[in-house]
Amino acid sequence: MSHAFGTQPAPRRTPLNAEEKARGVANFSTLVAQELLGSGRFRVSADTPEMVELFQAVARRVGEMLQRPVISYANGRYIAITFGQEGASLSPAEEPAQHR
Repeated sequence: MSHAFGTQPAPRRTPLNAEEKARGVANFSTLVAQELLGSGRFRVSADTPEMVELFQAVARRVGEMLQRPVISYANGRYIAITFGQEGASLSPAEEPAQHR
């Protein structure tokens, strides 16, 4: 692939393998749970579908760990994870992102 003179090629990310994903979920879950308990919210850069998927899995696991509803939402740059409200009705746009 050729680039314009003086420009750097875009970095190519290596996809995570199954073991790396599992370790990521396990390790990030503790961090996210602590942050949720302390401030009620966790936000991290997640600019690829793979990172969004990873942190959605983290949100599901944190919800199971804390036995509370946890929701996550992404905007293409960041993903935010926070506590959901029990018994609250969600808008159709929020329903797919809810993790329990």
